[in-house]
Amino acid sequence: MSTSAIIELLLVGLLVASMPLVWVWARSDTDKYRKLVWVTAFLTFDLIMFGAFTRLTDSGLGCPDWPGCYGQSTPLAAADHIRAAEAAMPSGPVTFTKAWIEMLHRYFAMGVGVLITVLMALAWLHRERTQRSPWPATALFVLVCVQGAFGAWTVTLKLMPVIVTMHLLLGVLLLCALAALAARTEPARIPEDAAAHLRAPAFIVLALVFMQIALGGWVSTNYAVLACADFPLCNGAVVPEADFARGFDLTRPLGMNDDGTLLSMQALVAIHWVHRVFALVVTVAVVWLAARLWRASARVPALRGIGVALLALIGLQVLTGVSNVVFTWPLAVAVIHNGGAAALAALLALLNSRLAVSAPAAAATAGLARAS
Repeated sequence: MSTSAIIELLLVGLLVASMPLVWVWARSDTDKYRKLVWVTAFLTFDLIMFGAFTRLTDSGLGCPDWPGCYGQSTPLAAADHIRAAEAAMPSGPVTFTKAWIEMLHRYFAMGVGVLITVLMALAWLHRERTQRSPWPATALFVLVCVQGAFGAWTVTLKLMPVIVTMHLLLGVLLLCALAALAARTEPARIPEDAAAHLRAPAFIVLALVFMQIALGGWVSTNYAVLACADFPLCNGAVVPEADFARGFDLTRPLGMNDDGTLLSMQALVAIHWVHRVFALVVTVAVVWLAARLWRASARVPALRGIGVALLALIGLQVLTGVSNVVFTWPLAVAVIHNGGAAALAALLALLNSRLAVSAPAAAATAGLARAS
């Protein structure tokens, strides 16, 4: 890729980041760092949603190189290459529409990367005045660089399922880290005597949700959403015929076994069925945590809202998950299902972060009551 094309891509990333940066600095809030953390978290959530749209529209190889498109900064500049690829394989992965979807996703990702770089710079520049550690923002910068590397490998390794799933998990991890950092910038604290009883349940549920997101990513990247054609049974059985060994072979390429043969339907059924069964575990766990938050809200009213939000999100996940099967995987529903999972993880990360930094009971309860 030419130097000029790389410079053009960097300029696009700066342009994308400049809009939220101008908005943050135009606000009246005195704590620009706190505002920028929240804005970056919101845009990272949007990026995850758009990444799901990119994957679900089969646009991941719309530009089969990285970071540009056929060595160019835009699909317009690569028009001849795209036209030739589309003519050679009309139903293939390269079209103008898919190329634009893929490149818009990359532009958006570069913008988020710039915002996180600015966050890191602000954290180091103002660390003495604000008394905030710059290391969390620095860790975010490292994480977004690793995420960028997996984005590149997603393309260069031709949508290898384990790489695409890791790319999704790292995106959700980045969102969770931003949500946790955002929670640390808020003044309200949960009293220690309440937090002590909630830390372990909140962490366990967050870990379970991450495991379910990994399983969901494995379903999506292997195109196993419709492997079970009915609900609540799977192809008419409670425990269907399934090939778990090949279904969960992490070293194989997309749609293939290691020996070059096509992946069987039984392997796809195994992938889908495990995700579906584990969804029951996660649903029960989230309801259990929400019930504990509801009981604790008698003393800490702000926890009631988090509990209600958890129930709403898990309800959305169940509804959209079932709808993906019943209505044969509608694109909008599938994107919402991905977004709901990310939102659920982010809310749990925020809760865990607030529980980790407690305060004396009387002061924290009063502060949280005012915040709610």
